[in-house]
Amino acid sequence: MKRLCQLLLAGLAIAVIGTGCRGTPTAGEQSARRDFAAVAARYQPRPDPRTLPVLAPAAGLSNLLAYAVLDSPAVAAAFADWAAAVERITVERSLPDPKLTFQAYIQDKLTSLMPGLMQDLPGPGKLPAAAAVATAESRSKYFAFESAVLQTAFDLKSAYYNLHFLDERIRINRQTLALLASLESLARSQNEVGRATLQDVYRAQIERDQLTTTVTNLEDSRQMLLAQFKAALGLTHDQPDPPLPATFESSPDVNADDLLAAGFARNPRLLAAAAEVRVAEASLAQARLSRVPDFSAGLQAEVYHPPFYWPQANMTLPIWRDKIAAEIAAAQADKTAAAARLTTEQINLAVDFAARAYDYREITRNLALLENQLIPKSRQSLEIARAGYLSGQVDFFNLLDAERTWLNFQLDDVQERTRREINLADLSLTIAGVPPAGAPVLAAPPAVSLASPL
Repeated sequence: MKRLCQLLLAGLAIAVIGTGCRGTPTAGEQSARRDFAAVAARYQPRPDPRTLPVLAPAAGLSNLLAYAVLDSPAVAAAFADWAAAVERITVERSLPDPKLTFQAYIQDKLTSLMPGLMQDLPGPGKLPAAAAVATAESRSKYFAFESAVLQTAFDLKSAYYNLHFLDERIRINRQTLALLASLESLARSQNEVGRATLQDVYRAQIERDQLTTTVTNLEDSRQMLLAQFKAALGLTHDQPDPPLPATFESSPDVNADDLLAAGFARNPRLLAAAAEVRVAEASLAQARLSRVPDFSAGLQAEVYHPPFYWPQANMTLPIWRDKIAAEIAAAQADKTAAAARLTTEQINLAVDFAARAYDYREITRNLALLENQLIPKSRQSLEIARAGYLSGQVDFFNLLDAERTWLNFQLDDVQERTRREINLADLSLTIAGVPPAGAPVLAAPPAVSLASPL
């Protein structure tokens, strides 16, 4: 019977080691895995290119945004970091691996052999505390992933708008080159009839040559902006240049107050800072448990001679009070620092929003002035100056000045429209944290308290 018990103990040990065991997931782990599965169902890092949206002129800006998010290496890296953080919850809440032990006594021959099992048992509350820290860290990693998605969308929009309005600037400057050719021809005809000197012709040529160089520089800068556009799409330099959408899509006007409320509700940078506070709080709770001893228990079986079973138990002695105090103090300092960073992030968000909101109002006023007043009036002034030059009432210098004024107002209009689009993208994506349609993020982000414990 005793031999049978020994064999059963050995068989049980082999079965446990061979088949493995499963722990009990915590509520936080289950929630984290549900969130991860919800995102993973819609997003796979750097998928097969054949599964990506098709880049074609007929496709809209939303198609470009979807492609950029799915193909972005920065988003893929953030997603992998989040996945690793979720898996670490299981690691932290699990018991250490059991140990298979052997003890033998040998004189002239083997006189005693005692196989056994030993299990380390962390002190009460230590495993849940470690799981709580890992769970809070996984939330922080999710918000880093969402930030990467929003930053990728912002980079794509910025590159898209800069490329479109570069083409607008080139078009305006080429149109002005044609006007300068007309003015040069006009100056030659006036010179031929004695109403102007060759100086007017040279002035027109100087203006034309300067503008020609400007157009050349703008066309050359297109390669730089195209490289930024490809990078935002996750394309490498050796891949074909992507086509721009045939139809330009402008951003609708926004309600600034609604965006500020959205920003404080789901800005991922702010929520990440709040999650770091929760990490620090969980780490402080874990540090306070360092004064609790850890245990280990085991059982050995004597193969040759009775008594057949030898129980074993161990306990750590947390006697180094200065070490325990230092661990708690360090965790408390980390919590204070995290709380201060959260407050700083809240202040910065309000300041950034105020600056972007002011820029938006300023841009709106500038565009209204340019498009309703300055550009139409400068065009009329140019026509009047042209007619006055033909009649000898206006000199060529004033005619060129009217031409420059009209050109500059048009370029100012393009610059303000560029600023408007990028400003709106900044407000909606990086300030308010509103993801683009179809983005692989959680509709309701993990709940974290934005209250600072300072």
